[in-house]
Amino acid sequence: MQDRIPTNRTQGVCFPLGGDGQRSTQATGRAVFADCVRGVDPGLAERIEHTNDWRRGYLAPLRDIVQASASSPDAALAIAQAGLASVYQRFRFGVGDSEVAIRDAMTSPADPPLGSAEIIGRQEAQPGFSLPYRGTRLFGRQVTALVDSWIDRGIAEPGLATAIEEVMDDPQVLDLRGMHVAVLGAGAQLGPTRSLLRWGATVHAIDLPGAASWQRLIAIARSTSGTLRIPINADRLPSIAHAIAEGVHPSDDAGVAQAAGVDLVGQAPGIAVWLDAVSGPLAIGSYAYADGAAHVLLSVASDAIVSTLCQRRADLTVASLATPTDAFIVPAGAVDASRARWAQRGLVGVAQTPLRITGAFRPNYPSSSRLGGGTAVQDSLVPQQGPNYALAKRIQRWRALVAATEGQRVSINLAPATRTRSVVRNRVLAAAYAGADHFGVEVFDPATSTALMAALLARDLTRPRPVPVQPPGMEPFAPTAVHGGLWRTAYAPRSVLGIAAILGVFEARA
Repeated sequence: MQDRIPTNRTQGVCFPLGGDGQRSTQATGRAVFADCVRGVDPGLAERIEHTNDWRRGYLAPLRDIVQASASSPDAALAIAQAGLASVYQRFRFGVGDSEVAIRDAMTSPADPPLGSAEIIGRQEAQPGFSLPYRGTRLFGRQVTALVDSWIDRGIAEPGLATAIEEVMDDPQVLDLRGMHVAVLGAGAQLGPTRSLLRWGATVHAIDLPGAASWQRLIAIARSTSGTLRIPINADRLPSIAHAIAEGVHPSDDAGVAQAAGVDLVGQAPGIAVWLDAVSGPLAIGSYAYADGAAHVLLSVASDAIVSTLCQRRADLTVASLATPTDAFIVPAGAVDASRARWAQRGLVGVAQTPLRITGAFRPNYPSSSRLGGGTAVQDSLVPQQGPNYALAKRIQRWRALVAATEGQRVSINLAPATRTRSVVRNRVLAAAYAGADHFGVEVFDPATSTALMAALLARDLTRPRPVPVQPPGMEPFAPTAVHGGLWRTAYAPRSVLGIAAILGVFEARA
């Protein structure tokens, strides 16, 4: 739902004005990335600042920032802290005819307080986990057998099997009754709203106004055992707002849908106040998505809400999904598996050698990517997604690391490459995803990714807080990463992207 955000807006979170009076998304992103690594690798920061065409030249620096995060035990945290500090130094919040620092705006909401409507489910709790997969729904041992096959084929890391077994074996993992989860981007395609409601949670839903979309969410809530708490703007439908103000619970679902919704980018301060009113432990997940630079605005606005609540509450869990099309430090087991596949190419590898001059069929882990302990940097950044997408997702990774260091519970899991609406709209990515299986990469349907990631979120929310022991720079989600095969394939993903796209086009026409 959050896909109608104009990038040149001057109300709410906005890109800063440059010296030429323009709001440059590329200059801002480049500056943030330079700032994040300046204290760890000044030379890399300078190289970023001197990258004239950031839209084309961002890939190598973003990979190198990840490599720099492994230079010392504290490097990753320093990069995350500096990156977030730069975001709040540079981005602004427009109020009327003026602009203020985002943190100042978050302490003094300008809009009237939001009202609330609650939609209470009418069904009994639905315990147990099932997984939609390729047109069927899997239960019990079917699910664990599928997960085992993913691990055997290198589609996911081995820790996923343990995680899913915990979900399957312990009924308490999916019993979310009494649990409160705020979902920023409640209607997002990869958001966990439906699953959380089915497992009995109270979902505090944040998304744009739009009666049709809210009617769909309300209908979902009614068919579950959960509760959907919806923000209401008093000026959108006064009759509903007045009833809520008088303490009358509205029974008109269509009327609630007409009055529901908030602008995440424009109303972040009021949303933080609305969520802070929740009593008891609260989890907050950032799932809102939009194309291009608008995604950055959503990510910054979401982080402003998360950061504000982290400062106010000690009972907060911070949740998000990492994208597989980024750069990561990955475990030695994934590196070894990829190198073994590279060595097993045989005559196919010989035939591919001439094409390596063009940059095709390069190894996933060249010698320059190797780190200590057998780990390495894995680079799956995709140029078709662009530097704005990369910044939006790095902000979430930075927040997860900083929040965990400050003692907050964190749930961040790596979602697989998925055929979402945004991917389907991009012809190159859609074709590449169609041909990805030729290179040992599985692309997931949205229903599978959403259910799987929701299960991992529920596990994170209900199990004792783990004490991760990871090599420097490695993400906490590495042991359970569902990367779709990108970490263990023989080839560097970008080196076969075009070939996969060609194969995908031919298969679509067959």
